[in-house]
Amino acid sequence: MHISVLKDEVLENLNLKEESIIVDATLGFGGHSSSILKRIKKGFLFAFDQDSEAIKYSTNYLSQFGTNYTIIQSNFVYMKDCLEKLGVFEVDGVLFDLGVSSPQLDNEERGFSFHKDAYLDMRMDKNNQLDAYKVVNHYSEKELARIFFQYGEDKYSKSIARNIVRAREQKSIETTLELAEIIKNSVPESVRRKKHPARQIFQAIRIEVNHELDVLLPALQNAVSLLKVGGRVEVITFHSLEDRIVKKYFKSLTDVDERVKGLPNVPDEYLPNYKLVNQKAIFPSSKEQQYNMRSRSAKLRIIERIK
Repeated sequence: MHISVLKDEVLENLNLKEESIIVDATLGFGGHSSSILKRIKKGFLFAFDQDSEAIKYSTNYLSQFGTNYTIIQSNFVYMKDCLEKLGVFEVDGVLFDLGVSSPQLDNEERGFSFHKDAYLDMRMDKNNQLDAYKVVNHYSEKELARIFFQYGEDKYSKSIARNIVRAREQKSIETTLELAEIIKNSVPESVRRKKHPARQIFQAIRIEVNHELDVLLPALQNAVSLLKVGGRVEVITFHSLEDRIVKKYFKSLTDVDERVKGLPNVPDEYLPNYKLVNQKAIFPSSKEQQYNMRSRSAKLRIIERIK
């Protein structure tokens, strides 16, 4: 079952009006989109996703809430081009809910979870040529160690990569549980007792397969450029690498020009075009964290166009 993370906080801060034009950059299984549609009866929703299963489900689900929406099967990095082809050049809000959705994790055939046995897939877009099997079986030891360290921030990256290469010399590593077992045997017993050591490695492989960090910054740049004055971009992240990119980019847009910072009267042309809605990230309430374990690592950051 999919439970939308930070739903109340997202709706409260999008400043929705009946006629708002909103982009849900990560439709998933329609949790946020359905709530948005209820509030924009005279507006319009453009929803993006690259997962055909999510689109199939949400097309049917969203029809219960209105007809004023269009679902576009595409990576959100192409958002601006897709909207311009539809004659849309400005919007009132954009929402990103990053990472993997609960139904993707729970569907063992997709190969995202290290708890269930499945073919090593991890593709959000099934048309993607690169899957987890190819990463695990064809990347060099050096490349594997790099992505485990860079995207998984795992200090045992080198030993895990070395043991993967040794194992695949005997036979191809085909399933999630095979890989999880190799990872488990590559770290000290003390580490295994604290948490499953496969979590960060599976995250790293998933990020590599789906180019998640590569597309994030250009997608954010496109999103903020589409905003009308008063429009907002909201981003929910689930790990520090994503959050770092969002935080750094939002800061670059909202900082006063260094040349005039500290002057009593800063000329208008030197003031930023955007402001942070909250100086610090918004976290799920303790109540939400209790009923939805997967919300615990979520952070929401919001930026608004002010001129």
